[in-house]
Parts: sequence; C-alpha cells; structure tokens
Amino acid sequence: MMKLIVVLIVFSLLFATQLSNADELESQSEAPAIHMKGGPGSLKPEECPKACDFRCSATSHQKPCLFFCNLCCKKCLCVPSGTYGHKEECPCYNNWKNKDGGPKCP
Repeated sequence: MMKLIVVLIVFSLLFATQLSNADELESQSEAPAIHMKGGPGSLKPEECPKACDFRCSATSHQKPCLFFCNLCCKKCLCVPSGTYGHKEECPCYNNWKNKDGGPKCP
C-alpha cells in the first residue's frame, strides 16, 4: 500500500512539472513577433522604437545604438532579430554604410 502511495505521488509531481513546462512554452510563443524575425519591410514606422529598444538592450552604448537603429529602421522598415548579428535578414540595414565604409546600422 505504501509503495502505491509513493508511486502516485511521484507520477503526480511529474505530471505537474509537465503542465508547468507546457505553460512556459505557450507563453514564449506569444512573444512579440518584432523580435523573432526580421526582414525587409517587416515593420511599420511606429514599431521601430520597440524593435530598436530590444536590438540595443545588450549594448553599453545605448544612446548611439538607439539613434542609429531608429534611423536605419525608419529607412529600411526592418531591424534584424536578436541583439547582435543577423544583419542578413535586412539587406538595406546591412548595406547602409557610414562615410568611412563601416556599418551605419547597429
């Protein structure tokens, strides 16, 4: 009888753990699409500030990053996904260079 109770408790804990993991996965899928996928014309101009806030969230140079990200976003209507890299998702964003030939967009 004691073994049955222990087995039931173990199974109920495993079941509860699986349910909580499913809730976490579901809430992650409801995240804004702005940060999940970039691409040419994937944003409206009013979505640029939010996308750039995320793009620049990991840098220690917040002000210049936000300034140039918003400038590039308004021209290209896209911001690459993530906080770094992935510029191939936005050719306009990737190909816009400064006067020295370096990347203009963060």
